[in-house]
Amino acid sequence: MASTTLICDTEPWKDLKAHVEDLKNTHLRDLMNDKERCQSMMVEFDGMLLDYSRQRATLETMDKLYKLAEAASLKQQINRMYSGEHINSTENRSVLHVALRAPRDAVIYSDGKNVVPDVWNVLDKIKAFSEKVRSGSWVGATGKPLKDVIAIGIGGSFLGPLFVHTALQTDPEAAEFAKERQLRFLANVDPIDVARNIAGLNPETTLVVVVSKTFTTAETMLNARTLREWISSALGPSAVAKHMVAVSTNLTLVEKFGIDTNNAFAFWDWVGGRYSVCSAVGVLPLSLQYGFPIIEKFLKGASSIDQHFCSAPFENNIPVLLGLLSVWNVSFLGYPARAILPYSQALEKFAPHIQQVSMESNGKGVSIDGVPLPYEAGEIDFGEPGTNGQHSFYQLIHQGRVIPCDFIGIVKSQQPVYLKGEVVSNHDELMSNFFAQPDALAYGKTAEQLLKENVPQHLIPHKTFSGNRPSLSLLLPSLNAYNIGQLLASYEHRIAVEGFVWGINSFDQWGVELGKSLATQVRKQLHASRTKGDPVEGFNFSTTTLLTRYLEASSDIPADPPTILPRI
Repeated sequence: MASTTLICDTEPWKDLKAHVEDLKNTHLRDLMNDKERCQSMMVEFDGMLLDYSRQRATLETMDKLYKLAEAASLKQQINRMYSGEHINSTENRSVLHVALRAPRDAVIYSDGKNVVPDVWNVLDKIKAFSEKVRSGSWVGATGKPLKDVIAIGIGGSFLGPLFVHTALQTDPEAAEFAKERQLRFLANVDPIDVARNIAGLNPETTLVVVVSKTFTTAETMLNARTLREWISSALGPSAVAKHMVAVSTNLTLVEKFGIDTNNAFAFWDWVGGRYSVCSAVGVLPLSLQYGFPIIEKFLKGASSIDQHFCSAPFENNIPVLLGLLSVWNVSFLGYPARAILPYSQALEKFAPHIQQVSMESNGKGVSIDGVPLPYEAGEIDFGEPGTNGQHSFYQLIHQGRVIPCDFIGIVKSQQPVYLKGEVVSNHDELMSNFFAQPDALAYGKTAEQLLKENVPQHLIPHKTFSGNRPSLSLLLPSLNAYNIGQLLASYEHRIAVEGFVWGINSFDQWGVELGKSLATQVRKQLHASRTKGDPVEGFNFSTTTLLTRYLEASSDIPADPPTILPRI
């Protein structure tokens, strides 16, 4: 695709636009009766089963989507990513999160250098350090083992590791390795988050991991200084080197902060924050909690999907199929949102993580060449584990707006429960809903069916379900570290596919910068008003009024307060 050509100007795009009309009178009730179609819309790889037969798509639709992928040079784009080309053109960077979980003998180049040995040097360092801490050979300033870890980071330095940690907590193998250990994540600059994180912890047994590539992220560094004060006020300033480590590339600032640079774990500018869970950002705190061998299994699961993504033909390629169907739903059928519905409580933090990966990656209004997009791109992602979500927002999904849904099910529960005399086990009860909900969305319920059930006439409009609401189902054999890695990589690559087809840069995030720069002006104003009594100036009427009210209502705060830490 020529750099100045938008995908919407290609024949395959126009063909799909026309094809939408062909499907207007086709209902999923009819499509689901076509066994051959349904069979061809099931794809299996490495224990994962994808069923996309409940998408509003025919076999012809899929052929047209493959032609769209060809017009977008999708295969070449994937190859460019894997070969280390600077596909993040606005920041002039490679995009190589696949290298973070590549086998030790793999060869992946960035700027003429095989980066895999560097990756494994860091992984080996993490393994050695985490084993020292877990075994008790690395102790705190008072000689006590460090059994509690607080990881400080925000955005991609927080949501991904939190998702993996939450998913592993109830895995029997991982839980066994995590006995008597705690892992907490401090992200928000709100002091309440600090209070919750240090509640019940003893500085003597706590290790703090500060995650910041530049060691300048405002929220992270303020939280790091807060916990440094918490440690040094209890144990003395010299304790910091024993109780704080860093994941950063800025060794000068790490040392200046008081952390031994030997305890700084590197990552690289070809790792985007939201794609960094497989780097030291996630691997270090997770290895401290569960041990490196468990986290290595997670990396291997992700690597399995990486290899599948770059080698499988599109019709059997799970991330490609997921991505193309998202483009179909957003840009052609006009459905802007997507619900991520894992039928596993262990995946409760999966949707928030994918929300960031997707919306920060593809929330763009211009092409990679800076041309305003004349079509919709990006998805509004949200979700909640089933069956909780059913009692929250499924009403809207069934009878309100059409929102394509991802149903994620697990064959074997991490924590099975069987009660004598019950009709089914607890997990079977959960999975009954996993299997039923997609059909309820697809088929709906007609007025004729309700009449046969003798539903009163005045209630029929209220109890009618239109159906024809698309979803897909992803079934995993279990939810161990390996499966969690598979799930993560499948969604990471799905999002890249969408961006490649839309012709946008899925790997920058300039949209987060403006608010941060404006906050700098507010910060200066607050300091000047608190310390010198300066009036609020230089803001619009609304902001001036709100800032003045805030300052007046909190005027009891002293201009130069002593250090105060939360107490719960």
